[in-house]
Amino acid sequence: MRRIEVGGAQPYGVEVGEGLLSRLQVPQGQTALIHPADLPPQFAETVQASLCPTVTIEVPARDDCKTLEVLSGVLSKLAAANIPRDGAVVGLGGGAATDLAGFAAASYLRGVAFYTLPTTLLGMVDAAVGGKTGVNLPEGKNLVGAFHPPQAVWCDTDTLATLPDAVFREGAAEAYKHGLISDPSLLERVLSPQFRPGGANLEDTLADAIAVKAGVVTRDLTEQGERAYLNFGHTLAHALEAVTGHAVTHGDAVGYGMHYAALLSRAMGGADLTPHTLAFLKWQQPRPLPPLTFDAVMPYMARDKKADSQGVRFVLLCDLAQPYLTRVPEDVLRGAFGEWQTAVGDAD
Repeated sequence: MRRIEVGGAQPYGVEVGEGLLSRLQVPQGQTALIHPADLPPQFAETVQASLCPTVTIEVPARDDCKTLEVLSGVLSKLAAANIPRDGAVVGLGGGAATDLAGFAAASYLRGVAFYTLPTTLLGMVDAAVGGKTGVNLPEGKNLVGAFHPPQAVWCDTDTLATLPDAVFREGAAEAYKHGLISDPSLLERVLSPQFRPGGANLEDTLADAIAVKAGVVTRDLTEQGERAYLNFGHTLAHALEAVTGHAVTHGDAVGYGMHYAALLSRAMGGADLTPHTLAFLKWQQPRPLPPLTFDAVMPYMARDKKADSQGVRFVLLCDLAQPYLTRVPEDVLRGAFGEWQTAVGDAD
């Protein structure tokens, strides 16, 4: 088992290993367990046996749970169960479910303790760590939320064995992104045949990818600077999710978005990292995109959370592990979009 420490004003640990769901302990006496409807039933049963939650709340699968309507229902159920201020919310499932659960914990009684039990690769590498919680609006992804760090994160690698291959590959996008922005050793390791459920390098590669994010959020919890670098590829990715009504999954969208960001990086004078992003796309095999135009996608990119009063900003790379935040002229964005469409069509 590996343990990664996340520092800052509210430090906590991230444990990565086998069999963690059956060994859970939380100090709070009353807890609410929140999980998605498509969760394998044995996971909820194991956690229920470990924690004996006061109430279990099932929510819709994937991003269908990240709405204000679902949040309202969850908060009402917490109140009906009389979860007290010294109680806790436990989020079990993929990143969407833990995002919702964390925001419910941040909102209910102005904040109760939160524990995260991610069961997908994407959830482990990205959503569970860092304290970002929230839901979506029709106008864009993650536009409503709060920073609410968990008390602890448990990444039980046994849960990854239940994932379809396509879902596992989706989650690898965030691990590969951490290689591009911080730890290039992850690039080859993620594409290795051993990076798979039960593979020899799974636990260490997963822990090292988590450690990249843990280090960043320790230094910049509320995204005042460095934490924005974790959004490499996400400006287009979030737009693809929103413009398609979340028909494009987050992991696939990040895979596509990283290649667009690599094209922009090259256009703005950086090293040509497109061979890396194309290699990942060929490995990931993301689902094909519907027909899209730049003019349809751009309004969603303009509402990206990295935007300020002067406009949208993109995370780009001077070279491997050399990220920076900048504005990109619209003609460059438009030109790269055309090149990106050709490239991802070939990658498909």
